[in-house]
Amino acid sequence: MKQQVEITEPCPLLTPDGTLTREGYATRPFWQYDRNKIKAPWHRIKEWDYYCILSHELGYGITLTVADLSYIGLVAVCWLDFRKRTFVQEESLMLLPRGKTNLPYSSQSGMTVFRNNQFSLVFDVDYKVRHLRFEVPGFVSADNKKGLEGRIELAQDPKMDSMVIATSWEENRNAFYYNQKTNCMPAKGEVIIGGQSHPFQPENSFGVLDWGRGHWTYKNRWFWGSASGLLDGHPIGWNLGYGFSDRSTATENMIFYKGRAHKLDGITFCFDTGNYMSPWRFGSVDNRFKMRMEPLIDRHSSVNLGLIKSVQHQVFGTFSGNLILDDGTELKIENMLGFAEDVLNWW
Repeated sequence: MKQQVEITEPCPLLTPDGTLTREGYATRPFWQYDRNKIKAPWHRIKEWDYYCILSHELGYGITLTVADLSYIGLVAVCWLDFRKRTFVQEESLMLLPRGKTNLPYSSQSGMTVFRNNQFSLVFDVDYKVRHLRFEVPGFVSADNKKGLEGRIELAQDPKMDSMVIATSWEENRNAFYYNQKTNCMPAKGEVIIGGQSHPFQPENSFGVLDWGRGHWTYKNRWFWGSASGLLDGHPIGWNLGYGFSDRSTATENMIFYKGRAHKLDGITFCFDTGNYMSPWRFGSVDNRFKMRMEPLIDRHSSVNLGLIKSVQHQVFGTFSGNLILDDGTELKIENMLGFAEDVLNWW
């Protein structure tokens, strides 16, 4: 792999011809995104906000998705029960949103709002707190409890590092992937299912944000892994990912410890595509990240709408292993809750 390029100051995301101004990674969202400056057919523009909030100690979690893929949109809420090893997802598809979902141009502020007769989702973001409000009246849990609603606040220290990356595709330099992943955000609030409250508390519940904007090619497969928690009272987590776009200038692999990012080289995921519930293994080429995940839930789905197809396995489980920080400090991880996924999309 070539030397990774770190971006350290603000810059426009795109040049006038629609290519990336600078490719690389950052620990802040320095690139300035503007959908109107993308030089691409309308159906190739993809935007999404995704949140995952997990509590290992309490044994449950929730994911929230608002995605505008231009010719189709997706809104989804998924409830995860790690003790019963079940998941229930409610989702709604939109035809030809074409950017009318009005997802914010910045990951640091703004509102994402979606409402119809099935869902109400509002993500209200200010500088330090992400306020998530949601309601799914028709939700039915695995144990037949009806109705889901909740409010969760994710605290984000402005000084905390996150993973930000901007890369293009070798076969089409106008196609680009601009993404921010923010780990280790303490969660406070509750989800109410069928009248029963499921609290989330900052000392044992953490959220991750996946904020994506881009001009994508048609067929891509990706691998993504993430975890957040505490180690001896200090926040720790990681983001791992690869499989699409040209990563010769940067990887999105980072360890986060005490609010600081520690950059990793390439990562390999080893797992059995015939049995996603068998153990997964992860290793970095610089030998600074060695982990094993014991699966608890495979949140799987398969969609075939002709030209639009998707096969997804988001596997939640517990990670154990070792990682090495930039200064050579080695840390041991035992049974930290997180996930890893294998996704193939024709979109």
